[in-house]
Amino acid sequence: MLTGEMFIGATAVRGEHGSVHGINPATGETLQPAFGLAGANEVERACALAWAAFDAYRDTGLDARAAFLERIAQRILDLGDALIERAVAESGLPRARIEGERGRTVGQLRLFADVVREGGWLEARIDPALPERKPLPRADLRQRHIGVGPVAVFGASNFPLAFSVAGGDTASALGAGCPVIVKAHSAHPGTSELVGRAIRDAVADCSLPEGVFSLLFTEREAAVALVTDARIKAVGFTGSRAGGMALVRAANNRPEPIPVYAEMSSINPVFLMPGALALRAATIGASFVASLTMGAGQFCTNPGLVLALEGPDLDGFIAAASEALGANVGATMLTPGIHAAYERGVDRIAGNAQVQALARGKRGVGMHSCQAGLFATTADAFLKDTEMQEEIFGASSLVIRCKSLDDMRAVAERLEGQLTATIQMEDGDAEAVRALLPTLERRAGRILVNGYPTGVEVCHAMVHGGPFPATSDPRSTSVGSLAIRRFLRPVCYQDLPANLLPQALRDDNPLGIWRRVDGSLVPAAR
Repeated sequence: MLTGEMFIGATAVRGEHGSVHGINPATGETLQPAFGLAGANEVERACALAWAAFDAYRDTGLDARAAFLERIAQRILDLGDALIERAVAESGLPRARIEGERGRTVGQLRLFADVVREGGWLEARIDPALPERKPLPRADLRQRHIGVGPVAVFGASNFPLAFSVAGGDTASALGAGCPVIVKAHSAHPGTSELVGRAIRDAVADCSLPEGVFSLLFTEREAAVALVTDARIKAVGFTGSRAGGMALVRAANNRPEPIPVYAEMSSINPVFLMPGALALRAATIGASFVASLTMGAGQFCTNPGLVLALEGPDLDGFIAAASEALGANVGATMLTPGIHAAYERGVDRIAGNAQVQALARGKRGVGMHSCQAGLFATTADAFLKDTEMQEEIFGASSLVIRCKSLDDMRAVAERLEGQLTATIQMEDGDAEAVRALLPTLERRAGRILVNGYPTGVEVCHAMVHGGPFPATSDPRSTSVGSLAIRRFLRPVCYQDLPANLLPQALRDDNPLGIWRRVDGSLVPAAR
């Protein structure tokens, strides 16, 4: 049963600084209960508990920490239909989507459990002493990675489970040995309470310090107070560019600046190469619309831009895409605010004199349904108008008619940083793609061929990041096992007595992990 309470460590607390309700975006219904908002005292208490827990938590053994992540996964599954039903009600997303997202959330936790157990993330390095080296001896030097400290995580609106309370940011930070304080997203407070309780209970199940996890419901002022608290050492965020940059500024203005890993804005260009268009324009058009309209286009990897050479083949693509889009019935958007922002964005692009409206989808029956849109402009017009690059969060895309491959590359050079860049190609397009690839490598975190960017695999090789403004730090990813690196830092031990060395750096390798010894990789011992 939902109570409207947050969790400050093990304690359920009713916030007294205003309240927020969940809203069913399909019906406009206000969902009960009201959730009390945190103030300065709750933020202070959560940060104090997290800091008190940090040293003990980061010293947990690899198996114990992995078991904790697995216990969270099981606790989430134990919530059963109550979690699914509340997430559906708060998001307007279909049950199958929420069930799939629960599976992804549990899978992420189990992935990081495997990563923690394997121990490679410690990146243990040992350079033994060389007392006889001339002209100077070398000291005994050993290095490992440790967690940076307590991490503030901001839940996302578009993934109430997988990028929220127990999402990838939380899983990777906990895996790194960092206590986590989650600022729940106001769009799904009930879902957040349920998952927050699951994590709190897993902390108790594993006899960990209560400050390993806290969940806050807050407004902007308290959220900024969280980021600027001296005990917070990193931030994970998924959301708008405005929101992400506000956190970046707050973190940079601290006496001790800290990293903010913000995933923000991307329009994910799709490049239709001539050979591919000539051979399968109609097929590409239909499959592109399926990607564009998936989930009402509310994915950070939604394909919001298409580049192709003008001519009959592009006309064929547009005809097929327009037909498919015209048959699409708009799905409910996540919140009234997101729907209103989408409508403003579409009105802006449609009102541009240099833009042609190609097709619109059908309006759905819900209060806040997304009417998909497809528009077109020329490469020259796009290059002269930076507003055309602004993300429209929803099922809207802009086709750029290029006169030549040089035009296509010129547009690619002018694009802001992106999460993804997609290429539709045939074998005969290889040389043109080869010329384009260096630009795309500089512009995007993931380059894919003959697919579509919606759908992010949670695995070891995935990169879900990219140059600004796709993210605030292009060196990182928020999806996949590499995400753990965001919350780690190296420590070197020089001539530390053997009995004081951390287990990862002892000569007998009690953890049985891969290590680099005197420059050479030494296999795991177990």
